[in-house]
Amino acid sequence: MLKLKLGRMIAASVILILTTTIASAQNHSLVQFGRTIRVDAGQPVSDVTCILCSIYLRGPATGDITAIGGSINIEAGVPVAGDVTAIGGDIRAQSGVAIGGDATAIAGAIRRQPDTQIGGDSTALEGKGWLFLIFVVPFIFLGAVLALIVWLARYLFRSQNAPVPASDSGTPSISMMLQL
Repeated sequence: MLKLKLGRMIAASVILILTTTIASAQNHSLVQFGRTIRVDAGQPVSDVTCILCSIYLRGPATGDITAIGGSINIEAGVPVAGDVTAIGGDIRAQSGVAIGGDATAIAGAIRRQPDTQIGGDSTALEGKGWLFLIFVVPFIFLGAVLALIVWLARYLFRSQNAPVPASDSGTPSISMMLQL
């Protein structure tokens, strides 16, 4: 009985490993941190994400393209099926580029040729002040709320010392203090 359960667990593990390997081979996602991503014309990609770096896209993408702290450059005639988002950088789309989803640039600009097609919305929040507004202001608000909670907790749960009755001479006696 134990051998049968062990055999089933091994078979299930092998099937799980094979299915995840096949799924990852079909998923051509790229993720980089601090290193520029360059996608060549013959290189199939789905989602491309770059943090603190830029993306240079020369081949088609079947997913979303996202750069945080960098720009996105899409070569002429390259289709992108999903959304294109740059936070803290620009989106540059050359002639004949087709973006299937939205194009969004926060603290950057969308620079495109007249024949660039964007299937969804095109939004550009230019200026570096948007980074402050989006990323710093919520932390200031959170800090103020936490400070208020700490102050309220200290105020409500502070220990209140009972006054010590004074003796005839005006100073509390030891027997009076011991009675408390």
